[in-house]
Amino acid sequence: MTEITESNNSSSVSWPAVGRGALAGLAIVIVAAVTRAVLNNQIDHFNKSGWVYPLFILVLVGYFVAGLIAGRAYPSSPLTVGGLAGLGTVVLWIPIRIVVWALREDGRSLVSGNEAALRPGQLFGALVISTAVGMLGGLIATRRARAKTLNQ
Repeated sequence: MTEITESNNSSSVSWPAVGRGALAGLAIVIVAAVTRAVLNNQIDHFNKSGWVYPLFILVLVGYFVAGLIAGRAYPSSPLTVGGLAGLGTVVLWIPIRIVVWALREDGRSLVSGNEAALRPGQLFGALVISTAVGMLGGLIATRRARAKTLNQ
């Protein structure tokens, strides 16, 4: 029988780095959400307007920045901390979204129906996309750091 031992007792995740990245990403997502709410109030048929796409890109930037900050803070495991920071951005956003839904109470249900506040498919997509884009941000952070050290 072979025994599996851990050769390294250090964790491959820096939770403070993940937290800082997730909070930075959340700040950008909140800006996108507030902008969307204001524009949605001002524009008829907002979902068919051209504003949907730039705001979606801004949310993606939030996930990327989350991963970038986490990857920069903990470069020994950039994909892990970057992905967790992107994912953390969505996880931190969910309670805020639920509070907004509860305050609005405009006949929408929380997770079912045509006008759900948190549709399961959209939530799953946000979790997957945020993780992937956060990992990309973490990877870019370490590549930039390596390039900077090689040029010095």
